[in-house]
Amino acid sequence: MLVYAIIFISLALIFYSIGVWSEKIQGTLKKWHLSMFWMGIIFDTLGTVLMGKIAGGGFSFQFHAVTGMIALMLMLFHVIWASIVLVQNDSVKRDNFHKFSIIVWIIWLIPYISGAIFGMKM
Repeated sequence: MLVYAIIFISLALIFYSIGVWSEKIQGTLKKWHLSMFWMGIIFDTLGTVLMGKIAGGGFSFQFHAVTGMIALMLMLFHVIWASIVLVQNDSVKRDNFHKFSIIVWIIWLIPYISGAIFGMKM
């Protein structure tokens, strides 16, 4: 189960990073970026659920768990907001959305890195 959790979390990093950085490089939010965001959150959720089962379930108030929950909630808000921006078709919002994306991505890296460090110490 651990192997699958690691694969899912790593896929989340890949998809989310592709979405965030290609949006930044292209300078505007596009539908395929939104698809990458959705894939990122789906794989992150799958990996998080598996990691929770491995850890014995339940939420604990440890650094990794708290930052992971914050990051997952931010990702959910991010993907919903991206969906709204694309539906509204506001070019100014689409062109500036990448600033928010990068902030969420950086925050998401905190539990990703802390999880990797914690995993190596086991």
